[in-house]
Amino acid sequence: MANTKQARKRARQSEVRRQHNSAQRSAVRTSIKNVLKSVKTGDHAASMAAFNVAQKVLDRYADKDILSKKKAARLKSRLNTRVKALAV
Repeated sequence: MANTKQARKRARQSEVRRQHNSAQRSAVRTSIKNVLKSVKTGDHAASMAAFNVAQKVLDRYADKDILSKKKAARLKSRLNTRVKALAV
């Protein structure tokens, strides 16, 4: 446990940030799952709409360092590959 006043405050701040970041990571996962669900149904239009939403979410949280920019780019690329495969 933190002994000084400053350390107690930092512990409080860290807990608030941890919970906030956890909620944002959950939003990223949810948007990815929505794309994968729509791809599984085979509906290209719905998949593109879900992908566009996921793309915005990934970019937003990559800018805020919730996940790295390279990981966001990798996820977008993999999702885009699956969505494009439906267009064929």
